[in-house]
Amino acid sequence: MSKAQRSNGQLSSVGGPEFSNDELLEMLSNQRRRFTIHYLKQREGEHVSVSELTDWVASWENDTEIEALTHQERKRVRNALRQFHLPKMDDYGFIEYDARRGTVTLTDEAADANFYVDSLTGGDIPWGIYYLGLSAFCGLCLLGYWAGLFPFTLVEPFTWSVFVLTALTISSVGHFYDNYYRMRLGAREKPPEVDEG
Repeated sequence: MSKAQRSNGQLSSVGGPEFSNDELLEMLSNQRRRFTIHYLKQREGEHVSVSELTDWVASWENDTEIEALTHQERKRVRNALRQFHLPKMDDYGFIEYDARRGTVTLTDEAADANFYVDSLTGGDIPWGIYYLGLSAFCGLCLLGYWAGLFPFTLVEPFTWSVFVLTALTISSVGHFYDNYYRMRLGAREKPPEVDEG
């Protein structure tokens, strides 16, 4: 698919390469493709063998160490990658797949892009619900102060302002860290949806 064919409906990182919304959704809609992008981002432009890629994808998919993978687990992932996912990712311009040599690497365009996956593991609270709760708490405090209710009147308006500013600043830093580090493909050892524990 040429760059001209991918020029409408762009979604990209600031100053980065562009993929259409449909291309991004198609590529990131499948866990094995997300795992592939994650691993290739960690390898920073290296050509990786399909066998090596298979081991890591199968390991994350089965939540086990590479050495503990069964032949069947490897075979299932390897066949799916070779027959379907890698050719499709190559067609969409995300990777360069050499089926004859059995190697794969990210395209320059995909290597320069940041891909984010909002994945909740364990007891995570979505950021939208967190901010809704923080807003409700701050609103309750404001109403309590405005109505002259105890203990809200014990705190001066300036102190409330400092509290709200501090809470928003800490929350924003946490949200930025969560998005940029924890939810970005290739940023950590394991993909966002695989528990690091």
